[in-house]
Amino acid sequence: MANRHLSRSIVLQTLFEWDFLATDQKSRILSGMEIKEILNRNLKEFAPGMEDNNFVFSLISKVLEKQIVIDEIILKAAPGWPLDKISIVDRNILRIGLTELLFGDRAQVPPKVAINEAIELAKTFGGENSGKFVNGVLGAVYKEIGQPGKDEISKSMRKKKAETPVDVDKLPVENLGGALIYTKTKEGVLFALVHDVFGYWTLSKGKLEMNENVEQGTKREIKEEIGIDITIEKRLGKNEYIASHPEKGKTLKKVVYFLARSEHLPLRLEISGGLDDARWFLLSEIPKLHIYNDIIPLISKAVKIISKK
Repeated sequence: MANRHLSRSIVLQTLFEWDFLATDQKSRILSGMEIKEILNRNLKEFAPGMEDNNFVFSLISKVLEKQIVIDEIILKAAPGWPLDKISIVDRNILRIGLTELLFGDRAQVPPKVAINEAIELAKTFGGENSGKFVNGVLGAVYKEIGQPGKDEISKSMRKKKAETPVDVDKLPVENLGGALIYTKTKEGVLFALVHDVFGYWTLSKGKLEMNENVEQGTKREIKEEIGIDITIEKRLGKNEYIASHPEKGKTLKKVVYFLARSEHLPLRLEISGGLDDARWFLLSEIPKLHIYNDIIPLISKAVKIISKK
């Protein structure tokens, strides 16, 4: 495991140099220009006795392959921090951490290990607040993907967590409205889903305005997000979760979900840093999709309601 930590340090040093020297950021991201040369030089200088370099090459290749997507995720998770305002060290630590968290082999590197390793890199190579910033961003993403492996927390972490409970009643509340939208065609029942930059298909939703009726607010948000008008038929349920923001801290988000019907029209996705696709799916296609665990019961309930009509 010590070799893995050293490997991540070398990947970070390589990305730092490559990023610092870049004159055309986008083209270098796509081509990986000269990065192998920099990596080989760093391996010879900082890890001359390392027997297995496969992890180093695999990690840096995956970072480059997924960098454009990862940068979009950073923008969503830290909306107050444009990439060029994040220090070179911190943004490349985030790239490494998010690559391992979202696209790595969890059997080899569990999510908690990916996060903790990134925080250690931040404490070693970053500034005074780097560890806190990296922890905030990765923690927010970890929450969004459903906290995989959260039950595998060590005893010491459980104790620490127990000592600092979150007082939900004192958290600021953000109310949202969303809907599982369906339509009926000759092919069968179709459902409209949106795809987020974390790689999940989910339900369209949005933040309600002050004193706005939840049904009207849901209709407005969905119209803005995917460009269709809906008729709300039934309330499906309500989800609550705590979201972490690297600057604003924790917020309690309360989402009311409805079953809604619409015409079978093309979905026009609003330009957003958080979503990258919107499509209609047949019911038979949904089990094959990557979907958040808390959304699945809502879909099951909706299917039962529709089947009785």
